[in-house]
Amino acid sequence: MTSGLFSYFLLGISLSAPVGPINVAQINKGIKNGFWNAWLVGMGAMIADVLMMLLIYFGITRIFEYEGVKLTMWLLGFITLSYLGYDSIRNASMNISGDINAQKKESLGKSYLSGFLIAVSNPLNIVFWIGIYGSMLTSVINKLGRQEVLLYSMAIFVGITCWDLFMATIIHFGRKQLNLNVLKWVSTIAGLVLIGFGLTFGYQAIKSMFLLLG
Repeated sequence: MTSGLFSYFLLGISLSAPVGPINVAQINKGIKNGFWNAWLVGMGAMIADVLMMLLIYFGITRIFEYEGVKLTMWLLGFITLSYLGYDSIRNASMNISGDINAQKKESLGKSYLSGFLIAVSNPLNIVFWIGIYGSMLTSVINKLGRQEVLLYSMAIFVGITCWDLFMATIIHFGRKQLNLNVLKWVSTIAGLVLIGFGLTFGYQAIKSMFLLLG
């Protein structure tokens, strides 16, 4: 069982490691605001993942098979990521003076909410969890029974938490080496990446709309 738990701990890390909207937001918030803001972006995303796992566990994810629900999720992802990207670029374009550490910090609650909204409005994240966690759920139930599902799920989230702590720590210490000009570029690039993800979701929304109307 120990080796099995460790493998799911590694699964949690591997699920968090690929560069996507969450990691981009963590880097952006962390460089501008420090450790806690970066970490709470990840925590917000993880709470969204917990909700997704619960939906999968109780079999509620069938609602995502309907085209109308898919269209709503693509649109929500487009709006959320595009706005966060725009907000990042807007903040980068403001006249900033002084030291990075002296700048007014974003509230921890806002950073947490950003992570949650990005994760919960990302249709790819939903499809990903249905595929990964859904198959894991079936495998564990068939081999060990439902009572073991919680234990293996916790191992996944320990892995996610460790990755979030690693990211937040690296960003926190790395930001001390940056000047405000670099900060502006990081915010701008992060904003463009988020808008890029948002436009991708917008394109999928248009395709879904045609499927729904056709």
